Amino acid sequence: MEPLASRIRPKDLEEFVGQKHLVGEGKPLNIAINGGHVFSFILWGPPGVGKTTLAKIYANSLHANLYELSGVSSGKEDIRNIVESGKIFAGPKVLFLDEIHRFNKAQQDFLLPYVERGDIVLVGATTENPSFEVISPLLSRCRVFTLESLSEKDMAEIIERTGIKLGKEAKDWLIRIADGDARQAITVLDTASKFYKKIDVDSLKDTVQNKFLRFDKKGDEHYNTISAFIKSMRASQPDAALYYLARMVASGEDPKFIARRMVIFASEDVGMAQPTALVVANEVFRAVETIGVPEAQINLAHGVVYLSLAPKNRSAYDAYFEALGDAEKYGNLPIPMELRNAPTKLMKNLGYGKGYERYTDKELLPDKLKGRKYYKAKKQL
Repeated sequence: MEPLASRIRPKDLEEFVGQKHLVGEGKPLNIAINGGHVFSFILWGPPGVGKTTLAKIYANSLHANLYELSGVSSGKEDIRNIVESGKIFAGPKVLFLDEIHRFNKAQQDFLLPYVERGDIVLVGATTENPSFEVISPLLSRCRVFTLESLSEKDMAEIIERTGIKLGKEAKDWLIRIADGDARQAITVLDTASKFYKKIDVDSLKDTVQNKFLRFDKKGDEHYNTISAFIKSMRASQPDAALYYLARMVASGEDPKFIARRMVIFASEDVGMAQPTALVVANEVFRAVETIGVPEAQINLAHGVVYLSLAPKNRSAYDAYFEALGDAEKYGNLPIPMELRNAPTKLMKNLGYGKGYERYTDKELLPDKLKGRKYYKAKKQL
């Protein structure tokens, strides 16, 4: 049987709930959908807030040929097949690419000319900031619309639409635990209705814990695993770090998220003990970005072992945040005159840049901070 979420999916904007800043009267997506404007765009927002539904409503408004792909499981050949396929309708070919951030650079490069020529109208969906996850040429050819988590009122309306009866206490609990994610709320409710005759808070809790329904909206497992991963590298234990890496990859964690954390770790924890760690970590990130999984697992493993075995020194990290504390505490303290830029004669006459020496032992901090020592060389661990 078709999942409940699909059965009650809105067919048009009149049925759509939430995102009034985009679909309300006179708002951009409302104008685009009702006006039949053809253009590529990316929907950026948290899970379960209507990205897929909006893409389908948009495609329907254009009487378009809609093709759906996932950035997790599709690739160049799938795009080529769409371009070469015949049209069913007279409208354009709309490609809804879910999790577009999971397309690596090479795949996005391959998609770019088809979007440029208009062979494909791209509607991408992502939970990640497209500024970091979508290549600049492709991003420049798409508008980006930011979606928000659904309000409690929106969630209540969507739950009512399922037709499944539950009391106020159970409804409030479900809204709270779903945290603005309509798809999760509907899935929990759908599953509970199959298992239990009466749906109350207890039956909903049992449903969430059901082994057939992995419900981790709050991200506890996600954050616990990345925490264990980082702490294992920090403790110089490559075996534990590799295990947690494998767990994340196997569970579908975005490899670029893992690689990004490794770049941070290289400066935060290895730091001055082995400055080339940042170079290695950046190259791992680049490999993940350009090669993609599954091959990039090897690059991640290489980097994890390297960072785990590298000596550790947080002196640069600690020094920066100590300096940041003073910057926030004291605000814009006057910069010493000899350090000020003097591009004009007036500034020179005022003493800007006077007495500046390229190489000097003279303290260059503002007067109020004279004597401060932020960077303190530490013994490597």
